[in-house]
Amino acid sequence: MSASSPSIETAVLVIIIGENVLQGRIINLLKDLEVTGYTISQAQGVGRHGSRRGDMVSYNTNFEIKTVVSREVSEDIFSGLVEYQSNHALIAFRQNVEALTGFEII
Repeated sequence: MSASSPSIETAVLVIIIGENVLQGRIINLLKDLEVTGYTISQAQGVGRHGSRRGDMVSYNTNFEIKTVVSREVSEDIFSGLVEYQSNHALIAFRQNVEALTGFEII
């Protein structure tokens, strides 16, 4: 039985970590940009805004959203996040990745 070579496409992995209060707004940003999929996790850590331990529901907690998009959409996501940086704990970063095709990368 011969395995065929997978079809691979270059894409951008965007990771956003922010205060839970921003989660709905960032999901709306992704929907407005027609992002077709994302994964959300709770996140804990320490940064310039102090410790985020998630020890109380909806208080002192962070979320992490990961999505795989095109370079152009990653630019639009970053532009949309700028307004939240001055008043909230928020960090975003991206890296080039190779993704299996078979799903839409916008």
